Amino acid sequence: MAARDSKSSHPSRDDHQGLAVSLTAVSKTYRSGVGESVNAVDAVTLDIPPGQSLAITGRSGSGKSTLLHLIGAMDVPDEGQITIDGADIARLRDSERAALRRRIGFVFQRFHLLPALTALDNVLAPVIPYRTDFDKVTRARDLLGAVGLADRVKHLPSQLSGGEQQRVAIARALINHPGIVLADEPTGNLDTHTGAEIVAVLDRLRTERGLTLLVATHDASIAASCDRTLVLSDGRIVSDSD
Repeated sequence: MAARDSKSSHPSRDDHQGLAVSLTAVSKTYRSGVGESVNAVDAVTLDIPPGQSLAITGRSGSGKSTLLHLIGAMDVPDEGQITIDGADIARLRDSERAALRRRIGFVFQRFHLLPALTALDNVLAPVIPYRTDFDKVTRARDLLGAVGLADRVKHLPSQLSGGEQQRVAIARALINHPGIVLADEPTGNLDTHTGAEIVAVLDRLRTERGLTLLVATHDASIAASCDRTLVLSDGRIVSDSD
């Protein structure tokens, strides 16, 4: 699917360092279907050091996904400031914000794999439009090996189990050497055993690669595996513990 790049697939030392995240009085309000205001995120102040794993928990509608979308520069806050690696997201130009998003890996509950593409090509998909300083195909193969799918590179998503599809999604999230990975209910569509395997993969890769990892989850076992747990209710932090 992609031409091979001439440069090495090995990342530089900086590629193995997580990024710091800081939020100051961040709020995001939406309008409901009946015209009422909903405070999805309400005056959240939070500092996440590089390399930390943070579980974001709370009931459905508590603001977990919205908070991840704001940190991932997929949405912008109505109030407050978000900085990643010292850069204020709101002050970035569109091109700079797009470049920042390429330093962030996303893993979702729904795997979002392209059904007509092999596992290898799904991992490659985010970098196809861009020049890279690493060999794309070698990097994608290495990542599939890292998530235990070295023998599944030519398989289509329909030929993979749910757990295998999520492993492909994790490999895809890492293709750009991100400093942060944001995972939104990554085990929500998986059984308990498979979900535990996915959590173990995420934690191992975070440790090996020095990633900052933020996981929105309802699963207490996932929260327990993280360095720190944040509990949200109605968009506000009600508990922050390690």
